[in-house]
Amino acid sequence: MYLDWETRQKCLSGELDYNPDSHTSIADFYGWKREKEDKLNKFEYNPLTGIFLVDQINTKDDSESVEKWVRKLDFATVVEPLMIKPIIHPFLDVPNKRLTAKDKANLAKWASVRASVRDSVRDSVRDSVWDSVGDSVGDSVRGGVWASIRASVGASVGASVWASIRASVWASIRASVGASVWDSVWASVWASVYGYISSFFTLEKWCYMDHQLGVNPFQPCIDLWDRGFVPSFDGKMWRLHKGKDAKVVFKATSDE
Repeated sequence: MYLDWETRQKCLSGELDYNPDSHTSIADFYGWKREKEDKLNKFEYNPLTGIFLVDQINTKDDSESVEKWVRKLDFATVVEPLMIKPIIHPFLDVPNKRLTAKDKANLAKWASVRASVRDSVRDSVRDSVWDSVGDSVGDSVRGGVWASIRASVGASVGASVWASIRASVWASIRASVGASVWDSVWASVWASVYGYISSFFTLEKWCYMDHQLGVNPFQPCIDLWDRGFVPSFDGKMWRLHKGKDAKVVFKATSDE
């Protein structure tokens, strides 16, 4: 049992008073109220990391069949805007690719996007996801996309991505540019991580930006990330980092 996208939208609108990722709420919705809930087995599954957890076995252990079932589930029926795909670590998971003219063009586009966001990239991604899915994904996203950026919590989208790449990416880039420059660079790396997190959602409109409906305005950053390049900016110079040591493979001044 789980709450599907249609039901989650009713939770978001306030028509139903349920936390869609709460075992108690799910049980209550399907009629297993109060002490009857104790007759149910309880599980958790993170489709991005593939982690399946057995929370509680109250009756016959059916965890093996449940795991097989949930791994085949189409998660568009659970959270329609969510895109299920592997989490890519740009410095570890992407084969070495030569820098191309398209990569340089995407860097220029990303610089323009960052300059045009009326609020931060973080706020745009955070608020766009909240407006679209909000409580309909409960702590799975709300606790992840922004709260867990500060501390990885729960089996959430933001936490999954952040826990998978943040520490390593940040440490590599900091070592690459040096501690003296890092204070001016970290915000741009933070923005790149959020730009990449946006790739796990298909939304018509992203907050605080003028853009073509149905087109992700952060796509230039996503394309760079998927090719193994992470942008950084120190206020004057843009850089593209590549490889396990986050080597700087391209530089351009902000007016280039």
